[in-house]
Amino acid sequence: MFEALLGDEVERDAGRYLAEAVYGANDGIVTTFAVVAGVAGAGLSSSVVLILGVANLLADGFSMGMSNYLSQSSERDYEAAHDLTRTTSKSPRRTAAVTFAAFVLAGWTPLFPYVFGVPSAFSVSVGVTAAAFFLVGASRSFVTGRSWPRAGGEMLAVGLAAAGVAYVVGELLRGVA
Repeated sequence: MFEALLGDEVERDAGRYLAEAVYGANDGIVTTFAVVAGVAGAGLSSSVVLILGVANLLADGFSMGMSNYLSQSSERDYEAAHDLTRTTSKSPRRTAAVTFAAFVLAGWTPLFPYVFGVPSAFSVSVGVTAAAFFLVGASRSFVTGRSWPRAGGEMLAVGLAAAGVAYVVGELLRGVA
């Protein structure tokens, strides 16, 4: 579909940073929602959700971006030190920026109900987060050719499983704080 509209080169570029975008978005949603679910499981307040959620969002997003930068730079340095033909031509700065941006943009999803003071914020957060997992997963089909329901369902299942673990841990630790 994209090939007919945009040509081969643009289609290849559309997926060039796909791994970073999917990884960043998925991890942003998963880790932020894990904080939300853990706090909800522990029965703590909405203000605690916001404080921990935003702290996680920015610190973990930064860490992910910088880790991606260091990984790409290390690969380039290794190839140069061993006179190897480059296996990648991606810019470490761009991979870091894409990872960070995808993490932060997608990671806000579980926090929106709390930011806007929505009643039953956790239930709403579960719904919007599930939708975000599915949409991010399904969007991979634009550049991979995979079935969008399968790709969306796969990411939804992984994300909800991780959130379930956090919720159960929060319940088990309820009353510790």
